[in-house]
Amino acid sequence: MSEAEKSPAGRQLQLACLCAAWCRLCVGYAATIERVIAEFEGIELRWIDIEDEAALLGDLDVETFPTLLLHANGEVLFGGVIEPQPQRLRRLLASAACGNLSQPAVDAGFVALAQRLAVQR
Repeated sequence: MSEAEKSPAGRQLQLACLCAAWCRLCVGYAATIERVIAEFEGIELRWIDIEDEAALLGDLDVETFPTLLLHANGEVLFGGVIEPQPQRLRRLLASAACGNLSQPAVDAGFVALAQRLAVQR
């Protein structure tokens, strides 16, 4: 693993994939996410079924799959839809691991979810 793939000290990165059990795209993307995330040290993966864990989502409305939330200790680094391609996910995670992603303007629901997930850890 290269230095670029290691998270800066003190930053615990968590990737939450917001999916649904009935979604074939999500089911197919699961193997891709797990394969790509294995290339990175210290990134925790959390699958959230939007129907089974609706209370956890709060006011966040997920309309498109796959929707991802990438956060570090509750600070949102990415929240939104991503094309289900390994290279896009790899670039996103590499940027976050290097500390090159900053909090974007995202739906307040992503911020609230990231904070709830950080507390649950």
